[in-house]
Formats: sequence, structure tokens, C-alpha cells
Amino acid sequence: MIFKQLFEDSSATYTYLLGCPDSKQALLIDPVLETVDRDIAEIKTLGLTLTYVVETHVHADHLTGARKLKALTGCKIAGPAADKLPCRDTHLEDGQVLSVGCINLISLDTPGHTNTHQSFLLEDATHKMVFTGDSLMIDGCGRTDFQAGDSSTLYQSIHEKLFCLDDNTLVYPGHDYQGRFVSSIAQEKLRNPRLGNGKTEAEFIAIMDNLNLPQPAKIQFAVAGNMLCGECPPNVPEELRGPCQIDLQG
Repeated sequence: MIFKQLFEDSSATYTYLLGCPDSKQALLIDPVLETVDRDIAEIKTLGLTLTYVVETHVHADHLTGARKLKALTGCKIAGPAADKLPCRDTHLEDGQVLSVGCINLISLDTPGHTNTHQSFLLEDATHKMVFTGDSLMIDGCGRTDFQAGDSSTLYQSIHEKLFCLDDNTLVYPGHDYQGRFVSSIAQEKLRNPRLGNGKTEAEFIAIMDNLNLPQPAKIQFAVAGNMLCGECPPNVPEELRGPCQIDLQG
């Protein structure tokens, strides 16, 4: 399998490129609008064709590149079925497998950060990887104070869907704000300060209730735009509208 972890600075978002060396098909997990050109260049350099964009959830901190990538490459868009978004081509239920060449992603419902969030598990002869979006992060987890988030639900999701995976499963989160790249289920079960070392649900809820985090800077337009798979709403500030343009001649 071909694998690249890509990073977008302004929202500290990880995008994951997975490619099949046999079929030359590829997929992107959680692309960002501002880095669409970079992603397409990476795919071309590797001699791949983008078949799918896969979304873990409706993001609040950035606009997805899904719609623009579909327009420029002809790929399809997949994401949680519970979002019920007409702009997506494939609506993934819990446990459903999305296959792109030799790559088989298993959808795992992991609500709590949002009420429809999914993670994606890849297990084959040589890889055990889970792409956790904004549910489980390195030494942390996604916030639960908007988009129908719920701390109790997130605690159950992580314990029932993620912490029960093989300890050697590598954890690739949707964000990291401290320059870290990857963790493992074993590490998060042991040392995650919010969830690890046997933290009870009550302890977790108390931690989440006292985070006092500011709202994401782009939330006023990101959620609405991502409900349309990355279409820029009218209230996107002018200085941020450049990536909204889709040049089909480029």
C-alpha cells in the first residue's frame, strides 16, 4: 500500500493519502480546501488516480476539499450515512467496507465529537491502522460542546469501538497541534490524559466540561459549507475565498 500523511497548517489538519500499487487507485481521508492543489500533485507524482474522498465528519474548523476534488478529478465522495448529505455519492453505515483497489476501509461509528462521526479501520497482512478523525487524538480527543457533541457518547465510542482494537493498531488522528504524527491504541489506553489509565466516564465528562475552549475561527461558515461537501458560503471572508474557485482548465 502507498501511504502519505499530509498536513494543513492553519487548522492543524491531517489528510491521509492511501493508494493501491496494483490498480493505481487512491483515496483521500479528510482533505482541506486550501491544499487541494498539493493533494492532486502528490497523487499525480505517485502515478495514482483519485477514486474517493472519505470524510470522517462534518468539520467545523476548515472547509473540506471534497467538492473541488470531485470537480477536478471525477472522484466520488463518501462519508457517514447518518449525515444524509445529497452531495455525497456513498453513504457509509457502521461496519460497511469501502474498497479502493487493494485498500479496504471499515467504517466505525464513533459519535460524540459530532453525533454522526465515523472512524476508519484498515487491517491487512501488513497494516493495522485506524483513522480516527476528531474522536481519538494523540493524548487527547475531540471536543464535545457543539454539533450535537456529547461527552458520554464519545467515551462509549472510544471504549467500545477503538480501545477494543488490537493494541498494536496505529492511531492516525484528524489533527495534532504539537507536531506529533501517530500513536497506538496501546499508548492511548495507557497514557491519554483524558481517557487513559482507567479513567471513568464520570472523570472524562468532568474533564470535557471544563475545557473552556474558544470556538473554531471558521465555524460560522465551515459547518454550512461542509454540509454542501465544501461549497463556499457567501460569508467566507474575501481574503479566504481564493481556494473556493474551481479552474477546470488548470
